[in-house]
Formats: sequence, structure tokens, C-alpha cells
Amino acid sequence: MLETNFKFGEVHKLATQINDHSDRVQVRHIFGNTNGGVTILGFTAGQKLDEHLAPAELMVNVLEGEIIFTMNGVPHTIGKGEFMLVGEGVPHSVVANADSKVLLVKIKA
Repeated sequence: MLETNFKFGEVHKLATQINDHSDRVQVRHIFGNTNGGVTILGFTAGQKLDEHLAPAELMVNVLEGEIIFTMNGVPHTIGKGEFMLVGEGVPHSVVANADSKVLLVKIKA
């Protein structure tokens, strides 16, 4: 069953689902089920997520700002309007170069 706090058929503003300037990385789940989902992450400049393994196939899409996304030890700069695909089980980490909002799409194969 799909889990969400949003109503289907209604228009929502994506970028306003995360507040600006929090003291920790913000996470807001849009919808999901056991096969994956969509989540928004909010970063204040300098915040990071330590290295961890991708729980599913991922699309990392930067809506605002700029992040350094390190995958398999290789850093990649991803800016507004850009995205990167990541395979399930791949080690990665994130550091925000600027205040950033990231749309994360997860799909389990």
C-alpha cells in the first residue's frame, strides 16, 4: 500500500515542503511503499550525510543549491537542475556546498 500524507489530485509546492536553515538535515517523505518512494532532503550549507549504502536504485535530483555527492570515493558536484543515478548497495555521502533541496527517488528492483 502506498503511504503518503498528501492527497492525490491536489497541487502541492515541492520546494516549500522543507524549511530553510535547520540545524540538521531535513527529510520529508512525499510517498512510498516497499518498492521505493520519493523524498525531499533539505541541507543548510556545510551539512552532510556520512557515507552509507544506497537502499535501492536512486535518482538524486538537486532542486536548489549545490551538493558534493561522493560515490565509490569519487566526488561529483551536482547543481540546481542536475541529477545523478546511483545503484543499489553503492556507498555514497553528501556535503552541501550551499543551502540545498534535493529530490530523492528510490526504486527497488
